[in-house]
Amino acid sequence: MPVTEKWAYLDHAAVGPLSRPAADALRTYAAQAETEGDTVWPQWARRVETLRGQFAELVGTASEEICLVPNTSTGISLVAEGFPWKPGDSVVIPDGEFPSNLFPWQNQGSRGVQLRVVPRRDGRVLADDLFAHVDDSTRLIALSWVGYGSGFRADLDEIVRRAHARGILVFVDAIQGLGVFDLDLGHTDVDFLAADGHKWMLGPEGLGVAVIRKRHLDTLRCATVGWNSVRNTFNYAQPEFTLRPSAARFEPGSANMPGSAALSASLGIILAIRRAHGPKAIGDRVVSLASGLTDRLAAIGVSTRMPDADAQRSGIVTFEVPDRDPAEVRRRALDQGCVVSCRDGGVRAGIHAYNDSSDLQRLVDAVASTPTESSPGRSP
Repeated sequence: MPVTEKWAYLDHAAVGPLSRPAADALRTYAAQAETEGDTVWPQWARRVETLRGQFAELVGTASEEICLVPNTSTGISLVAEGFPWKPGDSVVIPDGEFPSNLFPWQNQGSRGVQLRVVPRRDGRVLADDLFAHVDDSTRLIALSWVGYGSGFRADLDEIVRRAHARGILVFVDAIQGLGVFDLDLGHTDVDFLAADGHKWMLGPEGLGVAVIRKRHLDTLRCATVGWNSVRNTFNYAQPEFTLRPSAARFEPGSANMPGSAALSASLGIILAIRRAHGPKAIGDRVVSLASGLTDRLAAIGVSTRMPDADAQRSGIVTFEVPDRDPAEVRRRALDQGCVVSCRDGGVRAGIHAYNDSSDLQRLVDAVASTPTESSPGRSP
């Protein structure tokens, strides 16, 4: 990770840095496009399918259930706009979702769909609270696997099990967990999922994944179709509108070739670690580092929103510093070579597995040295 040469980079919950293999893949693509044109297009197309297979391996499903999307919002909207809603249907989501997992469901109000927003408990999304707002009208529960502000990791197994027992489907916004934590859809039978590749999977912006289980392919209407949506994709002269029998039917046009090459390169690193050390290795490392940051901050009198149980923890550590403006803490951290964000009224660190103890200490030192709002000489 070349970013480590300059920064203690703790902002993966916003935009992750590219791995060196990902950056090399972009440089190779640019050189090929410049000197070879479309003569190497078949090679680029094969990389797209390689990426599809990598995502399938990552989540434990078939490549036929993988749809490559430009962003999480697109993946969510595929479900929200394509679902066969009826007036009076309801959707249940937790409070405090990122707008990507709010607006598409609100947009169904014009179709007579009611959105029920469930209050969180100190940032926690609990199954009992969700199901207290479920009734016979509820068709779907949509939630983030990991809260972007709280860092709380929801118990997907319990939520999916209880939802399916009542005939309710589950959509998961997995952007803050995928690439770090293990999710085997053969065990955790989520119906729909979407995530970007530019955070924890260390890819470029503009490319992500949606999972649409095969049993639901014909449930969702293809609201956007194009030449790439059909079986005989390259039959331009005699086009036939017969949709692909896979989630690729939701990919209407040209693929993001450079993005696919780069994301595939970074995902290859993640999958190699999982194969060598087990599917939980990255997540365990991340939780250990995040817990360590919580302990170090506590030692200087700063509390975090970190959940008590490891199973509920993630790489996100959000905290408030008494008498310090979060923006001022972030500026001080940047001055000392540490990258974090301001979110949800606090400072948010997003810690990945390649981070180390020195990265954590650089942030703690920056927090400790941030002047209070009333300090003389405080920068404006």
